[in-house]
Formats: sequence, structure tokens, C-alpha cells
Amino acid sequence: MAYYIQNEDLEIYDLIQKELQRQNTHLEMIASENYTFPSVMEAMGSVLTNKYAEGYPNKRYYSGCEYVDGIESIAIERAKKLFGCKFANVQPHSGSQANGAVYGALLKPYDKILGMDLSHGGHLTHGAKVSITGKTYQSFFYGVELDGRIDYDKVADYAKVIKPNILVCGFSAYTRELDFAKFKEIAESVGAVLMADIAHVAGLVVANEYPNPFPYCDVVTTTTHKTLRGPRGGVILTNNEEIAQKIDKMVFPGMQGGPLMHVIAAKAVGFRENLKPEWKTYAKQVKSNIKKLAEVLVKQEFDLVSGGTDNHLILMSFLKNDFSGKEADIALANAGITVNKNTVPGDIRSPFVTSGIRIGSPALTARGMKEKEFEWIGERIAEILSDIKNESLQSDIKKQVFALGNNFIIYDKSIF
Repeated sequence: MAYYIQNEDLEIYDLIQKELQRQNTHLEMIASENYTFPSVMEAMGSVLTNKYAEGYPNKRYYSGCEYVDGIESIAIERAKKLFGCKFANVQPHSGSQANGAVYGALLKPYDKILGMDLSHGGHLTHGAKVSITGKTYQSFFYGVELDGRIDYDKVADYAKVIKPNILVCGFSAYTRELDFAKFKEIAESVGAVLMADIAHVAGLVVANEYPNPFPYCDVVTTTTHKTLRGPRGGVILTNNEEIAQKIDKMVFPGMQGGPLMHVIAAKAVGFRENLKPEWKTYAKQVKSNIKKLAEVLVKQEFDLVSGGTDNHLILMSFLKNDFSGKEADIALANAGITVNKNTVPGDIRSPFVTSGIRIGSPALTARGMKEKEFEWIGERIAEILSDIKNESLQSDIKKQVFALGNNFIIYDKSIF
């Protein structure tokens, strides 16, 4: 495929090659990013991109769908097996659209959502006022305490006052395990539907390295990239037949037209990888690596939100430092280490500046790095942040980072 791009659109080809080099040499530590499998990319670049297939398997509005019906059916069955549930809709184009479909299926305009505050680690689609979810529905929020943990008694108190129609448990930046059983108790006490957004931890869930939201949650959404290492896309899961029917109608024709069959095929391919015994080894290593990184940074006297992690990410807090999350993000990027600035509990800086950074281990673990490499990386991060304005130091470490990256090449140039 690279042959055609190289000969037909050199401008785009050159930028793809530069991005390939960046991914192979830099240390990708954004918690929501990962390196997918070559087989997944192959499926996404297949002839399936040509096929319209509005509807669902064996109930399409276009003819010629006999083969894509088989593909989508396989994706559904693999998703159900992975998560241990009865129903799966694999058509959502993203996690945001999956969340939107759940709300659209189960709520009326101005119904109430209770979710985690964006500034405390929630997601835009959990009712943030700048999101369509916060404009269409009445959204209310719980957060974390200054220790970085959820106070479930407070969530229960909020729920009793608000009486939400949907209680959302999920996050984009929370370092501890969610207690789905406690969330279920709270939801039942006020008659709310309990929805879990496990986009960040799904790859750990299917490996039994993080609690499974079933049987506690009424409906579960996830992305298929992040810790699952699949293509970019969304999935909706449930054990409730009535909810499943409403969601199917909301995804199509309610929110989307033709599903992306090349992406659904890629989801199926990714799910097959997740079902392999080797996946459990990967997920365990993801957790082991981030714990090693946390250990090194704590030893270097940096503050971590909640003091550590139970999943795949950590949050470094600079509330006691003279520099911001944005400055830390830039300094690390100058050294070839890619993270993202992030708000932290008690933050007084704007979301564009922040007082923290979020760091994850999934992508580098996919490249084969283990505790030894994460210990070295932690020492370099500490070195950079302890002398954050030293551009010469950042330049020197970048050379070392590139040398490390070249020992863990994720993609051979020939496949592009």
C-alpha cells in the first residue's frame, strides 16, 4: 500500500514516514495511546472500506453484505466472549459516540446524568458542559478527594439529592480501581441506570487485571484502542435485552448511517489477539511497568496523585513545584518523552496549563519494554523535571531516548 501513496502522493507519504520514525524513536507515554497490531492495520486498509452495510447482520438495507455480515457477527461473538456479556454492538465509530448512543437510547432531553468531573479525571462525554452531553442533558458531578480517591459516601449523598437517571462510573485520569459493586448500590438506591465507561482499562479487564463491571453495571462502553491495542473505535455491551434493543436502534439509524466495515473487521482481529493467553502476560506487564515507574518517581520525592496506581497510568502533581504541567509536558517532549498535561485534585491553574501530567505504560509495554527500561525512564523523567529549564540536558537525554527506542522498534518500515 505504501507503494501507491509514495507514487501518488509523496507529500503525505513523507509525513507518514516521519510519523513512523517518531513512533519508533520517541517514548510514547500518553496513557490513552498504544501501538496496534500490524494485522489490525491490514484489516483497516482492506477492500472492506468500499462496502456500505447499513443495518445489522442479516438485516441490511444494502445487498452484497453476506461477507461483511460474517465479519460483524464474528466481532460481536468475540466481544461477548471477551467481556463475559450477552450483547455487544460493535458499530460505534468512537467511545464518545458509544456514550452518546447510550444516553440517546436511555434518556430524554434534560434528563439527569451524574458522572465524574472532567477536572477530577472524568471524560468530556460524562456530562461536561462544553460537550453535547452537557448541553442536551442536566449534568452533575462527583469528584475525587485531595488524596486522589473517590469518596463513595459522598457520591451516594449527591445521588440522593440529584436523583440521576444515569450514574456514570468511568474516567480518563483516575489511578485507582473503581468499586463497581458500590456504584451499583448507589444506582439502585435512587433508581438510576448504572453505566461504566471502561475505555481506559478494558485491556486490563479482559485479562482479569482490573475488576470487571459485569454483573454490576447495566450497560458498559469502551474504546477498542487504548489498553486493548485494537483500532480506533467504540463498543457497547450489556446483559439487558431491553437495553440492547434500544441501543441497537439508537446506534443505527439513530446516530450513524453505514458502519465502518473495515474498522469492524479490525476490531474482530484485535479481539482475537485479546483472547490469546499471551494477552494476560501483556496486561500484567503493563501494570508492573507503571508501578516501577511510580516507585522511582516517589523515591525521587515527586508527588503522585493517590500516591501510586492500580492500573496503567499515574498522575504527577506539581502543586508544590514552581512549574506547571504544561512546562513539564514541553520539557519531556524536548527529550523525546511524550506525555500530556493534566489537571490534578486541588488544581488552581487552567486546563490549558494544569498542575500535573498523565503518564501511561501500555504503548511502551507493547514495544517489549519491562521494569528495567521503566526504571531508567523514571530516572530520566526525574532528572529533567529537577532541572526543568536545562535545555542542554533535555537534548542529551533525547539522544539516549532515541538509542533506547531503536532497541525496541515496533514497526518495520517495510510494512508501510
